[in-house]
Amino acid sequence: MNNLKLLPTVLSKFCFQFAYLFFCFFFKVDEKKITFASSRSNEINGNLEYIYKEFKKRDTHFKLVKTFFKINSSFLGKIHYFFHTIKECYHLATSKYFIIDDYHYLIYLIKPRKGTEIIQLWHACGAFKKFGMSLVGKRYGPSLDYLKTVKIHSNYSRVYVSSSEVIPYYAEAFDMSESQIFPLGVPRTDYFFENHRKEEVLTKLVNKVGSIKNKQIILYAPTFRGKSYQQDAFECPIDFRILKEQLKTDTIFLVHLHPYMSSSFHVEDEYKNFIVHIKDDFTIEELLLISHVLITDYSSIIFDYSLLNKPAAFFAHDLKEYMQERDFYYEYESLVPGPIFSNTEKLAKWLNDGQFNQEKMTSFKNKFFDYTDGNTSKRIVSHLLHSINDL
Repeated sequence: MNNLKLLPTVLSKFCFQFAYLFFCFFFKVDEKKITFASSRSNEINGNLEYIYKEFKKRDTHFKLVKTFFKINSSFLGKIHYFFHTIKECYHLATSKYFIIDDYHYLIYLIKPRKGTEIIQLWHACGAFKKFGMSLVGKRYGPSLDYLKTVKIHSNYSRVYVSSSEVIPYYAEAFDMSESQIFPLGVPRTDYFFENHRKEEVLTKLVNKVGSIKNKQIILYAPTFRGKSYQQDAFECPIDFRILKEQLKTDTIFLVHLHPYMSSSFHVEDEYKNFIVHIKDDFTIEELLLISHVLITDYSSIIFDYSLLNKPAAFFAHDLKEYMQERDFYYEYESLVPGPIFSNTEKLAKWLNDGQFNQEKMTSFKNKFFDYTDGNTSKRIVSHLLHSINDL
């Protein structure tokens, strides 16, 4: 990467560093201020929402701040993001805890002041496909030139993960000490242990698609394809025509894509009652809860799904190419808790046969979750409060 291409990055880094230092000079850290931030959503959800709600239960004296802005790559979107980030510099400079659950550009440009901790609640469970610093030299990874300007995944004070099994991989991905990574769980998985009424979610689906009586519900949720906020166009590798013709059970396919990929997927009229593209109406947790079968490829959603002990299959038509471009922390074929397909006819046969190795799914779950009790949010907030109370 030449210096000219890096110029916008260098200029933004200078502006945000200046703004951050300005706020550090004129304002103190507020020991009761906790900021929740994301660049992938306009509203709080997932891990951040669960921790936010748990803090609200504990102490009403905390100042809980939300700063959310879903980035888009348009010129106007970048202008809005610039001014949003200037404002976010103030929150970062004045918060005791600045809590994120994904890549967050601002964090990697500054040197956090004393008294502020940056908490990473990484959005994925387990450790599946490589990410962060593990991708240096890969197509979807950062270049060495870029890292000289932006040290991605730096400045985290603590990271919370699903199990002790994956600590070494997160230490590698974030280039940080294993002692700063705590296997207390992933907050959003508490959803599966709450007293939810599955019928309510099914009613919500009926209101959207019509009758689902005696229908098999299959969720197709492939992984994000792209780099950072830049997505590749989604080309569905599954031939739904074959599935519609060959499946013996009346079936409805719920297709859930990453928000940055959804715009490139369209359902043809002949499949309107067979395929439903889910965008904003349901959370991924709700979709996992009501589905009978999950079909994915390399998505870490399989970890969440394993908590439900239901069948899963993996449509990995480009496994060799994906390994070259992204790679995995484990050997893919022996890790995944379900059959691997690259052919739609064979997938249809498996769905018709109804074979499911529950023992392998249970072993997978036990490997990647130290806790399966629905108390992750409580554990993490208690861990954070312990540090505040020691001051």
